[in-house]
Amino acid sequence: MTSEGPVFGPELLVEIDPQRELSLHEQLERSLRENIRSGRLRAGMRLPSTRALAAELGISRGVVTEAYGQLGAEGYLETRQGAAAQVAKAVRATVAHAPARSLLPTFAYHFHPGLPDLAGFPRDRWLRSLRSAWRESPLAAVGYGDPRGVPQLREQLADYLGRVRGAAAEPENMLMCTGFMQGFSLLCRWLQSHGIEAIAVEDPGWHVHRLIAEQAGLRTIPVPVDADGLCVEALHESGAAAVLVTPAHQFPTGCVLSRERRTALIEWAESGERLIVEDDFDAEYRYDRVAVGALQGLAPERVLYIGSASKRLAPGMRLGWMLMPSWLAWDLITAKAIEDGGSEVVGQLALCDFIARGELDRHMRRMRLRYQQRRESLLAALARWLPQGRPSGTAAGLFELVELPEEVSESGLLASAAARGVGMEGLAWHRCSTGGAPGVLLGFGNLSEPAIEQGVRLIAEALEETLRTPATPAEQAELVPAQLA
Repeated sequence: MTSEGPVFGPELLVEIDPQRELSLHEQLERSLRENIRSGRLRAGMRLPSTRALAAELGISRGVVTEAYGQLGAEGYLETRQGAAAQVAKAVRATVAHAPARSLLPTFAYHFHPGLPDLAGFPRDRWLRSLRSAWRESPLAAVGYGDPRGVPQLREQLADYLGRVRGAAAEPENMLMCTGFMQGFSLLCRWLQSHGIEAIAVEDPGWHVHRLIAEQAGLRTIPVPVDADGLCVEALHESGAAAVLVTPAHQFPTGCVLSRERRTALIEWAESGERLIVEDDFDAEYRYDRVAVGALQGLAPERVLYIGSASKRLAPGMRLGWMLMPSWLAWDLITAKAIEDGGSEVVGQLALCDFIARGELDRHMRRMRLRYQQRRESLLAALARWLPQGRPSGTAAGLFELVELPEEVSESGLLASAAARGVGMEGLAWHRCSTGGAPGVLLGFGNLSEPAIEQGVRLIAEALEETLRTPATPAEQAELVPAQLA
């Protein structure tokens, strides 16, 4: 027989409520388990008999017996026939933990250079694709499948990338991954395991490229970038067997690899059986002309292409893809299969439907227009509030590099802007070595036009403050950004 409402055992501080959905023995288990974990019930402490506790709580003895038995099986209690149950001596109280917090800082105006418009994510259309994926896919689709990814998605993506990016996409040589970072990490580990000690990277270039390569045990060889992109002559001199490039929209300078350099880069790869890794992160957002096609389309056996849904839809989707040279495909597929058995399937099925219904094309057209307007707003705000800054790069992507006067302390500006609620990245963070003119990266993808205006105005205030109080030589040498990527 149970009581009408919650009942507390004063000694054990347990709560039993017959109105809850959980069964009585599950409620008792949870209360006792938490008491033991928190230290309120210490190791070696004796518990009431099943009969006594049942009477105290107004529940049946069988409920207490079942709860004691479960906690004994889990190792929280020691139970013996004819003896009182007691808290197991091996159990140690856990330290009370603080609420989970994000490692990423928050800013009122965050000019994150790689963040698309999160409010622009087509939730209703994506939900329709999710429902369609569940409704129309066979049960086997959510079992253990091909580690390369859902075959239907690989076919849809191959068609899309061939049509939109000019890629030579073969579904059999495509591998789905959780984004660029996983794909590049798999490749770096393969290089290291095959005796390759270093990979060339752009300088400046996305700092995460270097971190991934170095974590895999590779040295990174910086190759300079100018207005025409990667300097291929310097690449020849580096002695590298592989290079990572962002040819359609270089990060962080915003330049595009020139036609002559594209040809020279392909010749470099083919002449020595070398490998080019192409990070095609936001090339479809071009505002002054049709986007430059993927480098992979020129030499599919020399270029490993990596793309993702991060800029096209949202980073949190964790959906990416690799177009692999045929001679490299099996090794990377095997590595992926060993690492995680293949990427999650439901999102792949939804993306397949999303592409097949033409939703991705429509979404990209909408967002291209929106980002073009935001970029124009950014340039206008810079001209109005920050004339000392010089925008650099092609009319493309989700960010603008703003070069600053030599006397500006980049780290000082970042800190002063952060104090005003403005987050941004400094150019120095993405250089392989210290020195060079200061600059900041202003991402406009996830900021409204009024927010862009206000954010730039606050950056101008921060710049004035920085120039009034020049940084010490130590501060100038530090050049550490004020926030995480």
